[in-house]
Amino acid sequence: MTLSMRHADRHADRILELVRSGRPEIGSDIVAQSWGRCINEYRLHPAKPHDPVFISRVELEERRARQADIIACARYEMTTLYQQLADVESAVVLTDTDGVIIHMVSSPEFAAEVGPLGLRVGGKWSEHDAGTNGMGTCLAAGGPVSVRREDHFYTQFTQLTCSAVPVYDPSGEIAAVLDVTSRSSLMQQHLLVLLGMTARMVENRLIDARYRNAHPLHFHSRPEFVYTLHEGKLAVGDDGRILAANRSALFQLGMQSMEDIRTRKIEDLFQTSLEDMLQRSMSSSFHPVVTYRANAALRFFAVARRPATDAKGAPLALAAGAVAAESASVVAPTPQRVPPRPAVPRPAGAPGSIFKDPRLTAHLDTARRVIARQTPVLLCGETGSGKEVFARAVHEASPHAGGAFVAVNCASLPETLIESELFGYRAGAFTGAQRTGRRGKILQADGGTLFLDEIADMPLELQARLLRVLDERQVTPLGTEETHPVDFQLISASHQHLPQRVREGRFREDLYYRLAGIELLLPPLRERSDRRDLIAHVLATESGGVGALSAEAERLLLEHPWPGNLRQLRHVLRTAAALADGRPITREHLPSLTQVAAPAALPTAVAQARPATPAAEPAAADTALPVKLNPIQANERQVLLQLLEQHRWNVSNVAKALDVSRNTLYRKLHKLHIEVSHPD
Repeated sequence: MTLSMRHADRHADRILELVRSGRPEIGSDIVAQSWGRCINEYRLHPAKPHDPVFISRVELEERRARQADIIACARYEMTTLYQQLADVESAVVLTDTDGVIIHMVSSPEFAAEVGPLGLRVGGKWSEHDAGTNGMGTCLAAGGPVSVRREDHFYTQFTQLTCSAVPVYDPSGEIAAVLDVTSRSSLMQQHLLVLLGMTARMVENRLIDARYRNAHPLHFHSRPEFVYTLHEGKLAVGDDGRILAANRSALFQLGMQSMEDIRTRKIEDLFQTSLEDMLQRSMSSSFHPVVTYRANAALRFFAVARRPATDAKGAPLALAAGAVAAESASVVAPTPQRVPPRPAVPRPAGAPGSIFKDPRLTAHLDTARRVIARQTPVLLCGETGSGKEVFARAVHEASPHAGGAFVAVNCASLPETLIESELFGYRAGAFTGAQRTGRRGKILQADGGTLFLDEIADMPLELQARLLRVLDERQVTPLGTEETHPVDFQLISASHQHLPQRVREGRFREDLYYRLAGIELLLPPLRERSDRRDLIAHVLATESGGVGALSAEAERLLLEHPWPGNLRQLRHVLRTAAALADGRPITREHLPSLTQVAAPAALPTAVAQARPATPAAEPAAADTALPVKLNPIQANERQVLLQLLEQHRWNVSNVAKALDVSRNTLYRKLHKLHIEVSHPD
């Protein structure tokens, strides 16, 4: 008898003895209970060979079609969790309520190893089909479960450890199971916490997906928990009736089930109405406002928004992945974390001093001459090519250098706030406003320079108002009839081709000619002849003047194509400086320049979700942050940095990957202190 056969016999004998003995553990241990069901109800035998069960391709396609919204909501969260685990011998799995795997994220190597065991899309893992296992036992028990190696019913699964949690739909019913299967048997309780957090993010996304016509309302008893994983979330109809709620909302409101809350209106829960909450949220720039529990003294902080399908409403919060509902991402252990060191001040320097490329110096000289005659300047170029740094250099050598340089990123503001940010407003201009008036950006730029970045993203209705301000040189704040004369020099920028936007009817032709007094094309980093000097300058800035490059590292930096331009260079060197920790930067400190991309031929997230190498590298850069983030924010920041690197610092592509607006993504990046508008 071989060693494996003896092991199988011992494993089977142990299960049979425990179940037949009727020991007390049977009634209290979730695994022992599962063994009992396998033998007594399903008539399975642990010593008999188990053949994996697969459904047909046609049935699989039908199941995936029925679960399309759940898969869409879980896909990115699963990929993020897999990357955070940084374990090549693991898989993140999603099953339906019959235990059929409908989506899976893993490395190609591990997927090939466990595929013959049935761990692949289409495999069936209910207890009846596969005995005791994480996915099937989670469904049978109706709650989180960890099934370690020897806990599995069948011997061939004892090389694996499974942890699984249920995913609930907006009606409160189990809709799917989220599972991590790996060769490791460590930290399963911690992994259950991570899975639970991921499941809650999927549930929040599912509410957004199924109630896009409803008003999302976020609340918590503590303001810092609004827009986080711990927030309560409601979907509210136009009539104020509650359509759906997440589990945190039920708990905070003292409700037992969705049936308890679906009969209520917002006035039954809080001392406010839907319209009042919407107006107060808008006037507070969607920061949490105070409200109270109906018929009680319990205080909450809440934010309400217009439906996602309302084009005139405020943008939805991040509804996907590490930025789900603008909440935090899962906190996962990160290997080989670099010890933090004190942040060092960055050396100051004149922005113009970093331009040594002949084309840039010529452009800079041209811009300085024309702006002295009040001629508007339009800067064009790829994302991250340094448009704002260039604009600052023009300002500092202009007749208005004594005034303020006011930058406005038109893509980073919600459409409902661009107008108030640009033109300002008086106190009480919004119904229910509890704040004082505010000078808009145009008034702030009086006597200085107004820099309108991503001007192509300005809404059409505001383009007309901006054109009037440029022609009349006076501005009227919202909520008042008073006009204020303004004198500022204008610099605009866009990575989009404005003439094409004009032809498409998405940008006013008269405003384009008003902005483009002179149009300058900034070269991308890969075409600049001063790359070596620029790399040295950025490294000195990011390392506090103590960074040094090895010859090989310098060669890698000089030869890299830099699709993300200066923005990508800055973050690569910031990460490298943190990893080197005062030592010379070598090849190993530049992982994003040396990693091999996943093969494009692999069609699913399995290929795309290669484990981060290592996942701690972006997090290491966080040690230089001047602002301390909590663990959830730090981890969310790490995930977004990885996505930006993956998409070569193209914010538009990252926003498309997350299925959110660029405005929403810009707000999240700003909140997490990820610089994407400096330079641009």
